[in-house]
Amino acid sequence: MPALLLNAAATLFMTGLIWFVQVVHYPLFALVQGPAAPAYAARHQALTTLVVGPVMLAELAGAIWLAVLPPPGVPAWIPRLALLLLATIWVSTALWQVPLHQKLLAGHEAATIGSLVSGNWLRTVLWTVRGAAALWMIKLAFDATRSAT
Repeated sequence: MPALLLNAAATLFMTGLIWFVQVVHYPLFALVQGPAAPAYAARHQALTTLVVGPVMLAELAGAIWLAVLPPPGVPAWIPRLALLLLATIWVSTALWQVPLHQKLLAGHEAATIGSLVSGNWLRTVLWTVRGAAALWMIKLAFDATRSAT
């Protein structure tokens, strides 16, 4: 049960955060122009890493744990699919979002910001699906525990 709760807490945190980033934060990059843009981008990267780094690692640990040892009542395919979704999020982050953020260190580029916003929809959708899967797994495990007693 600890892995289930760790996974759910981290995933739901990231789901809420990614929606905020998608709807509010990334679009606001368009307003930061001129000489302040590179410093803003650098500070954004540093502070974002402090917030999301530990949570993403906790989410990964919980996801792996669940994929290897699904809790009673949870079919093994659900946490394994959820882990695959998380792997896709990490690959998207590494291959799409990070390079775009690196480009913003050189200065404001409307096209780069547009790509950042549009490309982030993949992560937004995948984290939303992961959030639903996390809640579903809790329900299934809870139901299994209740029926066992």
